[in-house]
Amino acid sequence: MTAEPLVQITGLDIGYVRHRRLTPAVTGLDLTVGAGEVVAIVGESGSGKTTTANALIGLLPPNGRITAGSAIVDGVQIAGARERTLRRLRGSVVGLIPQDPMVGLNPTKRIGAQVAEAAALRGFAGAAAHAETVRYLAQAGVPDPELRIRQYPHELSGGLRQRVLIAIAIAGRPKLIIADEPTSALDVTVQRRILDHLGGLVREEGISLLVITHDLAVAADRADRVVVMQDGRKVEEGEPGAILREPREQYTRRLIAAAPRLAHGGRLVPRFDVREQPVPEPILTLTGVGKTFAATDRRRGQRGFNALAGVDVTVPRGRTHALVGESGCGKTTTLRIALGLEAPTTGSIVLDGTEIAGKSWHQLRPLRRQAQLVHQDPFAALDPRFTVRQSITEPLVSFKVGGRRERAARARELLDQVALPAQYLDRRPAELSGGQRQRVAIARALALRPQLLMLDEPVSALDVLVQDQILRLLVELQAELGLSYLFVSHDLAVVAEISHTVSVMSGGRVVEEGPVAEVFTSPRTQHTRDLIDAVPGRAVRRVPADVHG
Repeated sequence: MTAEPLVQITGLDIGYVRHRRLTPAVTGLDLTVGAGEVVAIVGESGSGKTTTANALIGLLPPNGRITAGSAIVDGVQIAGARERTLRRLRGSVVGLIPQDPMVGLNPTKRIGAQVAEAAALRGFAGAAAHAETVRYLAQAGVPDPELRIRQYPHELSGGLRQRVLIAIAIAGRPKLIIADEPTSALDVTVQRRILDHLGGLVREEGISLLVITHDLAVAADRADRVVVMQDGRKVEEGEPGAILREPREQYTRRLIAAAPRLAHGGRLVPRFDVREQPVPEPILTLTGVGKTFAATDRRRGQRGFNALAGVDVTVPRGRTHALVGESGCGKTTTLRIALGLEAPTTGSIVLDGTEIAGKSWHQLRPLRRQAQLVHQDPFAALDPRFTVRQSITEPLVSFKVGGRRERAARARELLDQVALPAQYLDRRPAELSGGQRQRVAIARALALRPQLLMLDEPVSALDVLVQDQILRLLVELQAELGLSYLFVSHDLAVVAEISHTVSVMSGGRVVEEGPVAEVFTSPRTQHTRDLIDAVPGRAVRRVPADVHG
């Protein structure tokens, strides 16, 4: 006799009410999750993945409606259930690990108090709750949990915050954990450790795991079963190996082709090989750069924290140089120093032949026309009140370049360069998709005709299909305009797709550097080998030759 699945969704329809009209988000969905099973829902943004997950835990927004079908979790019908019923399920039956750990954690409460709230669902209080809190923090892989329980979220790294969310999810001893993009913003080694912990919980505790992800490589490595969604519908379902080797749907083939780790059979295959080519003159050189931040220790008083120590980085003209490494290794600090947003404690920074270290803001301002920044989060980088036209022409206005007519023409030209229609000029960021917003951010960065773009994780917040489009756009713009890029990323597969050379960082130092084709195929240091080994998708043995079709 086969046991009833823990989750049983049948013919589920979900929509959102906007301006008195219902917009479908999920249509006719059938889905099961068995006890102790790992199921991954994969698809691009807007495919209905997160809507499905939110419906299962009763956390649809106020305008969300289940309009048809059935969703049963542990024998309880979710569709039409009262809030009291849903509250009994949350934490004790279903635990949620949200995508953004800073949003998922209360910034005003210590870590220990937040985990203890979940333990309280099982009747623990006082010393017993403290013991349970320490236990589950340790089980989630948080080092030194007795120290961490006294800290606030802002005092932890992104990886540690994500582990705290796992501890909160498992402290209620749920039967099902829903992990909504739990590692999309984390570097590959932390990502592997987080997913290893979740996998261990499934094996040791018999917990079921529903993973929401846009990354087919993660699903391939971790799931027992993969469900592919597109436009709110399930288009394909099956065992990961079968789907990757013999995808039935063209959409699934597109997802595989857009994920370079899968398209190359789990290997890192660099797009460019510059090992035998002459090295162009540098547009940016950092030599012996060090950065010490002041830090306050309650016992030791004021002391220095060395974020960077003797960092050397060179960006050849017309090429892309990448900075890779774990969270906290100094990548972003190096980028900020290179852009003049942070002053180095020691060392030299030469931009297009000009030393910029030690210069004032007014002295640096003319140089900002030569180097521009593209942020990680395009929504946060764009003023929500501005139209696309205003966002793109803002640098021209700031530097008093051209008149109104010339700026309008430049805006249309830039939008064409980033492959957006001219009618988007009058839209605002909220009316654009994530990929469209990032194209606008790139257009704005190009407005002043810079020679160098500094890109800080520019595709980490995007799903794989949009990520692939943005990477192709950057390669095309570089070929067309002769741009140089300093590219910061935690995703080595993305680096392999766009970069010519790379610096691998660890502990504020460069531990290995050289052409990507050399570093990724013949790494000299154990740290680089560990980063490469942690890249998801290495379990793939064979991908069909026509997957790119």
